[in-house]
Amino acid sequence: MLWPEETTRNTAGELTIGGISAVALAEEFGTPLYVFDETTLRNRARRAVASALAGGPGSRAVFASKALELPRILSILADEGLGIDVVSGGELFVALHSGIDPHVISFNGNNKSQQELREAIDAGIELIVVDNLHELDLLEALTRDRVKPVSVLLRLNPGIDVHTHDKIATGVLDSKFGFPLWNDDAAAGVARALEVSGIALKGFHTHLGSQLFDEAAAALAIEKIVEFAAQMREAHGVEFEIISPGGGMGISYHEGMPEMDIAEWMGGVADTLERACARARLPQPSLVFEPGRWIAGPAGVAIYTAGSRRDIDGIRSYVSVDGGMADNIRPALYEARYTAELANRIGPDDRKTVTIAGKYCESGDVLIRDIPLPPIEPGDLPGRSGRGGLLHSYGEQVQSRAQACCRARLRGKGRAHQAKRDIRRSAGARRDELTRSTFGVK
Repeated sequence: MLWPEETTRNTAGELTIGGISAVALAEEFGTPLYVFDETTLRNRARRAVASALAGGPGSRAVFASKALELPRILSILADEGLGIDVVSGGELFVALHSGIDPHVISFNGNNKSQQELREAIDAGIELIVVDNLHELDLLEALTRDRVKPVSVLLRLNPGIDVHTHDKIATGVLDSKFGFPLWNDDAAAGVARALEVSGIALKGFHTHLGSQLFDEAAAALAIEKIVEFAAQMREAHGVEFEIISPGGGMGISYHEGMPEMDIAEWMGGVADTLERACARARLPQPSLVFEPGRWIAGPAGVAIYTAGSRRDIDGIRSYVSVDGGMADNIRPALYEARYTAELANRIGPDDRKTVTIAGKYCESGDVLIRDIPLPPIEPGDLPGRSGRGGLLHSYGEQVQSRAQACCRARLRGKGRAHQAKRDIRRSAGARRDELTRSTFGVK
């Protein structure tokens, strides 16, 4: 699925999303412009919630909000039954101030600060996913006087090569994330967690990476975690209630690229868990899945305005737009590719290969390299699909780390959403405002 479900062309040839002309949106709000289709968001959220039921009683899906942490969109997804996973104090702040019930929020990340952990505990969130011994030390200090223990999972690294780009592979040997399973670190993590009276170890979490299309890798991770859980039961006499295989299910960004079937992926993980627990004679824990990009990615479209052009004979033609790596770092970071079309007109069938470049003073600021498009003139509106996953976080906020949030604006019968940076205030003022709100600085 390359474009939102309700993407079409009107009689003037303009791209429409949720029944609203992209040209009209660009005229009203300017560009770069990020538009989200509510129908797509809701339908994919429902598919994720339904697919999680394969995991049995207590199993559920939570939205990895680093994919798109706009308040209105988080509210929509929670309304469809998704929990919310956050990876920073900023994302926690956004989720709580979006009206999300803290009892459906989990907190991930590899270097949570004492302040972030304190905020999570004070908010009463459902789960904290512990990544290392340092976080256990912080939690021991923060929970020493608590009557009700804080529920945690330990993030495990199973050391599995998932054949994705090395910058989005997180469960391999060379990774900053999680307790390794191939040495004594994970066992030491369990022993230390069981020593901390203020926390309750509920189970284990892993995340193999992003843009994953190999279902067998997730199954292998589950088998390794169940084997480890059996060893920990034998060593400590404890059993575990939750296993989370994380998320990372791949989506299609261009023609010929597959999309992970979420029901098939979750069903395969659930079947593997059932068989592995039977072999180990363990009670079957519930599963917590974390789709993020899979839900948000296909719901979003980025619209730019074309400007200058540079033709290099026999090499390449560059068309520059008014956005770039500031709103989408993925092509520069790990060679991500996208599909694009002109949003303001259909154009002739005679397409020319061009490279869509950004406006920033970096040679690597290229959004789409070598894509066939109708001849582009200054003022045209190139629209890029797949805008909904991870781009807002990485481009504008880097996962809400003490910077300001974009606004989400409901458009036309609540069926499309527009989020735009507030350019009326300086970046410093926006950062300081959210820093005060999030961290209680006067």
